[in-house]
Amino acid sequence: MIDIWQEIYGSIKRNKLRTFLTGFAVAWGIFMLIVLLGAGNGLIHAFEENSSQRALNSIRVFGGWTTKPYDGLKEGRYIQMDNRDLEDTESFFTDRVDEAGATLSQAATDISYGSEYVNLSLEGVYPNCTEVEPIRVCNGRFINQTDIRERRKVMVIHEKTAEVLFGKAHTDPIGKFVNAGGVAYQVVGVYRDEGNSQPSNVIIPFSTLQTIYNKGNYLNSIIFTTKGLETVEENERFEQDYRTVIGANHRFDPTDEGALWLWNRFTSYMQAMGAMGILRTAIWVVGIFTLLSGIVGVSNIMLITVRERTHEFGIRKALGAKPRSILWLIIVESVVITTAFGYIGMVAGIGATEWMNAAFGSQTMDAGMFETKMFSNPTVDIGIAIQATVTLIVAGTLAGLFPARKAVRIRPIEALRAD
Repeated sequence: MIDIWQEIYGSIKRNKLRTFLTGFAVAWGIFMLIVLLGAGNGLIHAFEENSSQRALNSIRVFGGWTTKPYDGLKEGRYIQMDNRDLEDTESFFTDRVDEAGATLSQAATDISYGSEYVNLSLEGVYPNCTEVEPIRVCNGRFINQTDIRERRKVMVIHEKTAEVLFGKAHTDPIGKFVNAGGVAYQVVGVYRDEGNSQPSNVIIPFSTLQTIYNKGNYLNSIIFTTKGLETVEENERFEQDYRTVIGANHRFDPTDEGALWLWNRFTSYMQAMGAMGILRTAIWVVGIFTLLSGIVGVSNIMLITVRERTHEFGIRKALGAKPRSILWLIIVESVVITTAFGYIGMVAGIGATEWMNAAFGSQTMDAGMFETKMFSNPTVDIGIAIQATVTLIVAGTLAGLFPARKAVRIRPIEALRAD
């Protein structure tokens, strides 16, 4: 065994550059596979974290502009949704709608407490808003059904708003009254919203905003969660039925998708997951082909080695060396090169993903009014890295097997005549 290691060491020492270039191809292949998988995982993890903040079985509905003439009316009409649409959402789809609510906004309003003030929009919501949007109450409570029914003058403010209004006074905002455009509201809760980078809207009961600010029966959007809709096809059928019901209220063509905009988070999620699957497949394909280039390099160097050592192998066989010993010598050399450089590539790849995790592991994009995670936890499971390295070693062994078999088949007399 010692003799084999000495011969392998001598062969590598005589061909340092060639061995290094071949080993570099192997190391680079495993390195790129791990880095590409880590980068892909960073994008996928960020998307999954953003999706987990909202209920995937939720739909948000906005009025749009008609693009088709219908029932004697021309295209280009704006569809203003109202309370009747909310009532029909609950009454017509009891078997498919779990809980429905609506939103309504009031333009920027001065909100003050003592000498401190902010200028923010008021957002009228229903209690189900926390199920659909990434809103988490961190102090106090959220809007409840009693607030809606009694049109209470209560509000839930963002933690950044609370810091501006009550931070200097070191006062707990819960229970305090603030002035909002001449109307006194009691603060009942403080919330945080990971999707926003600036102080978010002040939340008040939907019915309160509709009454105090003379909004009539109009609303901005309807939000609800669904039940029993487990496939994209079922969601698409529901959307068409929903357009038919709302279309009857506002006299627009049910097939006119421009008249009513539905943001179905389930279908959006499934489409995005399909795109992520394609991304993951593409990364694996690129990585595997990169690995193959390293394997081909190992095979090539073994072929060259066999050719250069043909005379030597002929002498060995003439002196009685068994074909198995020559076969074993070449395969072991192939395994040594592949294993050593494959391990180096694996360690370097894992190190690179750990650096990406430290530098960009919670990367977010600030778009002014909101933040969204773009990169999160770009690491690769150690098991996958080891499996990829073992696969490379096995493939490298097979790559060395073919030139080894060629060497074994050389007749001694032909080998001795070789240059």
